[in-house]
Amino acid sequence: MGSWLRTLTTVGVLALTVGACGSPPAKQGAAAAPGAANFKACMVSDSGGFDDKSFNQTSYKGLTDAVTALGLSKAQLESKSDNDYPGNIDTMVRQRCNIIVTVGFKLGDATYAAAKANPNIDFAIVDNAYTDTVKNPPLPNLQGLTFNAAQPAFLGGYLAAGMSKTGKVGTFGGINIPTVAIFMDGFAEGVSYYNQHKGKQVQLLGWDEATQQGVITNDFSDKNTAKAKANDLISQGADVLMPVAGPAGLGALEAARSSGGKVTAVWVDTDGCVSAAEYCSVLLSSVKKSMDVAVDKVITDAYHKHFSNASYVGTLTNKGVSLAPYHSFDAAVPSGLKSEITALAADLAAGKVTIASKSQPVG
Repeated sequence: MGSWLRTLTTVGVLALTVGACGSPPAKQGAAAAPGAANFKACMVSDSGGFDDKSFNQTSYKGLTDAVTALGLSKAQLESKSDNDYPGNIDTMVRQRCNIIVTVGFKLGDATYAAAKANPNIDFAIVDNAYTDTVKNPPLPNLQGLTFNAAQPAFLGGYLAAGMSKTGKVGTFGGINIPTVAIFMDGFAEGVSYYNQHKGKQVQLLGWDEATQQGVITNDFSDKNTAKAKANDLISQGADVLMPVAGPAGLGALEAARSSGGKVTAVWVDTDGCVSAAEYCSVLLSSVKKSMDVAVDKVITDAYHKHFSNASYVGTLTNKGVSLAPYHSFDAAVPSGLKSEITALAADLAAGKVTIASKSQPVG
């Protein structure tokens, strides 16, 4: 099992007069609401851990943001392997958590079973909406937090195609599951859209949306395997890479950094220039999911007794997903390309441009 840490936080809070339903936290410095410290918000990571510079780390920030703002107590457990999930969730149940947030599609079965067995505890899971309602009928105490990552990944694909000098870009995934495939689908469609509208023939290596097959490391933690996959794509001519492999994807950034400026990358889940600043010099941008905002909101809702089991879907429209700033490449990205991406983001948000990926969440 992952290590057990428990931190009692009593700073900051939400004024009693502020309503729930996603209302912004009160300013820091107010006294904690009566009983706030007796409300425990808890989290269980997937095997990537809370310092993965990506998925778990951003979700954990949502937990700490809510705890700090409301003056709650908290607990968290890092999972070291998939086998840890049921036991770690059970530990949180036994710790009398009021809400338990699990991080990752692979925790789906264990989270559903725990929510069903503990109807007095609120549960939320990042990246799973339980769309198979025959297998998993909706539970009143379980909310899925999902993100249409295909939208910003589409923008990332368009950017990559526009910045490629070799006419080849590449992507690869950690495990071939919907929450990984959605990034690569969107990236592929963005490259294709660029080709159609610019009369170009930029080639995508590493993923075929039609067959849902491509380069997969079968791992979210092995940087060496990811680096090898990245170097293979580079050897085939790819000069922009988008790894979708959690912390293992850092291996691809290492490969890009070793290219002497010939290869750049697009990060996923978080703004890589913030979470993995040491690689900012090779990052064109990042495909962001605002998991911290979604986690903060569901904890805040649970504390104010406004918890809902209606699935949350982050989109470009509600700013639950986005393309990060260009940071080090701000001057290098042509102004015309920037304008096209800004306009394309607006068209995606308005539904004027649609994405075909079957991995997109419903809602």
